[in-house]
Amino acid sequence: MDHDTDTNRLGTYLRARRELVTPEQAGIPAGFNRRVPGLRREEVAMLAGISADYYLRLERGRDKNPSPQVLQALARVLRLDEVEYQYLLDLAQPRQRGSRRRAERVPARLHHLLAALEVPAFIEGRAFDVLASNPLAVAFSPRLRPGENRLRSLLLDPEEREFHTDWEAATAHFVGSFRQSVGDATDDARIVELVGELTLASGRFRALWARHDVRRLEGGTTRVNHPLVGEMRLNRDKLPVDDVILVVYYADAGSESAEKLRVLASLAAKVER
Repeated sequence: MDHDTDTNRLGTYLRARRELVTPEQAGIPAGFNRRVPGLRREEVAMLAGISADYYLRLERGRDKNPSPQVLQALARVLRLDEVEYQYLLDLAQPRQRGSRRRAERVPARLHHLLAALEVPAFIEGRAFDVLASNPLAVAFSPRLRPGENRLRSLLLDPEEREFHTDWEAATAHFVGSFRQSVGDATDDARIVELVGELTLASGRFRALWARHDVRRLEGGTTRVNHPLVGEMRLNRDKLPVDDVILVVYYADAGSESAEKLRVLASLAAKVER
C-alpha cells in the first residue's frame, strides 16, 4: 500500500484529491508559475473557510479529528461525490485495532446456487479473488476460474485488453471499486500483497491508485468481445451475501446478446460432456 497509508491515510487522501481539482474548477485564476498540480494547500483552506495552518496539520497527520463541518467544507472544495465523501468520513473515524477479519468462505448454499444458475455467475472476495464460479462463467472468461484475481487479470493479462471493449474505463472502475472494498484493511496481508504486486507490475495501476478514486461496489452494464461468440452487452449485478459477493452477468431478454449467451452455454455444455 502507500508508504504512509497506515499513519496518515486522511492526509494522503486530501492531498491526492487536492491535486485533481484545477484552479479553473475552483473559480481561482490559474496565473503563472504554478509548481503543483491542482490546488495549493492555502487555496483549499481559503475555499473551505479554515486556516492554512490547520489544513496543513490535517494533510501532515498532526490533526486527525476534524469536525463534520470541516469535512463537509473540504468535500465541497475537493468536489467529492457522495461515495467519496463517505470515504472521507470513514478515514476521519478512529480505527479500532485488534479486530481480525474472518477468513472468506463460500457457504454451501452459494455453491448450489451457482450450479443452478443458467448465466455466468461467480463469487468474489474483498480483494476481488475469485472464490467459486459456475461452468458458464469460465466459458465466459477463463480468468473467472477459482484462484484467479479479477484485478490482477484485468491489469496484467493481455487477453483482458481485447476482452473489454473499453479497457481504460474498466480499469478505472475496478481500481476505484477495489479501494472502496479495501476500506480500512491496510494491514490485511492479502491486500498488502496484491497492491504491492500491482504497483510493481502495472503503470496503469500506479496511476489510478495514486488518484484515490472511490467507486461503489455495484453492478451496471458492460461490453465484452468474446473470442467465440463476438461482442456482447451484458448487465452485471453484485449481490453481497455474508462476507462475499455474488456476481451475475445476464443479457436483456430477447436481445442478440441473450442469444449469444445461449450459444456459449451450449458450447460449454459440450466441453463438459
